[in-house]
Amino acid sequence: MVLNIFIVMQKLVAILSIICLFGCDSTESKQNIINKKTLEINESKSPIINLKEADKLVQLPIDCIQVEYPNKLNQVIGGADDLRSPKDLHPAFYGCFDWHSAVHGHWSLVTLLKQFPQIENAENVKSMLLENVSAENIKKEVAYFHGKHNTSYERTYGWAWLLKLAEELHTWDDPTAKTLERNLKPLTDLIVDRYLEFLPKLNYPIRVGEHPNTAFGLSFAYDYAITVNNQELKSLIEQRAQDFFMEDANCPLAWEPSGYDFLSPCFEEAALMKRVLDSETFKTWIEDFLPQLKNPDFKLATGKVSDRNDGKLVHLDGVNFSRAWSLNKIAEGIPEYQHLKKVANAHINYSLPNIIGDSYEGGHWLGSFAIYALNSVERD
Repeated sequence: MVLNIFIVMQKLVAILSIICLFGCDSTESKQNIINKKTLEINESKSPIINLKEADKLVQLPIDCIQVEYPNKLNQVIGGADDLRSPKDLHPAFYGCFDWHSAVHGHWSLVTLLKQFPQIENAENVKSMLLENVSAENIKKEVAYFHGKHNTSYERTYGWAWLLKLAEELHTWDDPTAKTLERNLKPLTDLIVDRYLEFLPKLNYPIRVGEHPNTAFGLSFAYDYAITVNNQELKSLIEQRAQDFFMEDANCPLAWEPSGYDFLSPCFEEAALMKRVLDSETFKTWIEDFLPQLKNPDFKLATGKVSDRNDGKLVHLDGVNFSRAWSLNKIAEGIPEYQHLKKVANAHINYSLPNIIGDSYEGGHWLGSFAIYALNSVERD
């Protein structure tokens, strides 16, 4: 009797184990299918910037380009005369928390007006731009850069965005743009001169994921040089990019992102080399630099933000947008890298919903990153 009960119990345990095994496998398989499906949806959805999105995005720079405080001046104090208000020091670019964010906040307004003339508050936006980027205000900005302690001010991140703003104005066929471009020209010319002076002295590239990244600074400056046909700046950047990066191989993508990155050192470098090399040379170079990118199944997890009220941690939304614009540049015109566009889409789709209504910790700058990333998406 006892033996029969024991046998029955053994059978019951075996049956329950089988049920559990298949049940767990089934649940896990279903979850894997769900996760895969979600990933495929995120990758396949091509993010777009339309009038509805533009009306939302334009509000971010509107809300900050004329807001003086809080403010991070990033200045060297050479004496009591330097202890002045942000607006007094930088009458054109005093808002949006810091100088470079103010600059690309203005770029955001210009690029949205250029793409969507019917955008809400268009005339008000133009008035704000003309008020800030006046000839007199730019004259004072130039004077600041000529200060004894300001030779390296905003090098090269702020320089790059200033030239991106100048490029956007140059390509906008609008009377307001022509006035703004003319007003900005003394500062634009100064920044070009600063690049021409600095780049020959830079012996080693700066490979960080934040503001001083050399590849990012050169990419935006190169775009400007191409647009306005500045051959001296164009040639210098081509030479320096190859000096810095031509022999690079096996970029450690697994090390990215660092906790505060808003730029990808590997992808920014690749996007720069895509600009300055011919197609065949670039394809040879990229296979050595990031060989994994050519795999049609290449995947890359997005940067995860744990606290969007933290001004540094929210940088990782920026790294998602900058990865996207770099991946789209790498894929541009090269059939064997078209799959990278899906990876770019997934990065934009992760961070884009967090831009509108974001706290000031990201709202003062992330909108510009989102717009630039969205503009990098190839339209059907």
